[in-house]
Amino acid sequence: MKLHLAQSPIDPGISVYSRFSKVLEADGTPMSLPSALQIINQELDLYFTEQDGELDRDSRFCVDLYTQYAFNDMKFGEADVLARAKNTSVEKLASRGVLYAQKGIVRLLTREEIPEKPDRDIIWLLTQQLTHAMEKGGIVSAANIVSDMLTSEPEHAKALAYRLFTIAERKGWAQEAYAYNSLVISWPEVQAKAADLRAGRQDVEQLTFADVGI
Repeated sequence: MKLHLAQSPIDPGISVYSRFSKVLEADGTPMSLPSALQIINQELDLYFTEQDGELDRDSRFCVDLYTQYAFNDMKFGEADVLARAKNTSVEKLASRGVLYAQKGIVRLLTREEIPEKPDRDIIWLLTQQLTHAMEKGGIVSAANIVSDMLTSEPEHAKALAYRLFTIAERKGWAQEAYAYNSLVISWPEVQAKAADLRAGRQDVEQLTFADVGI
């Protein structure tokens, strides 16, 4: 059985209650379990704030939009203000397959709607593509996408999926949380399968070269 992603940062922190007779606040008073969970969540928020610096500006805009509206409609004016704050534009993101923007309505395109081969410079799009691949075809489908990418983008996409999971979990969006959870928990297997696929392609290329006498 796979570990639910929400438990991964919480279990090590909570385990101190079983390893020590007392867990104390800074003033020496006993620390309650709710207080410990609050500290863990604060540290997670700090971690994600630091991670935002590694995201492209378009993806940072998408995270803000997702946090407030998920994939639901919003008014163009509100989306425009958020986009300008991230130094991007609604029009540009609509043209690159990130947004639906027509008749004064803007929303993030769903995983089913984004281009089959999205712009991988926008980590948001790659994250949605990988999550959709896991939903539809499991580890092999996700690995097929990753196998031809030798850059850091897949790792950034995995990190963003973790961020989106925490947002969905806190918002009570169970289906969304499950989708991102599935990708992140399966990531080591995705990487291993992607490596196998790359190795298989290299073997085929070597055989082909041998056949033609290269």
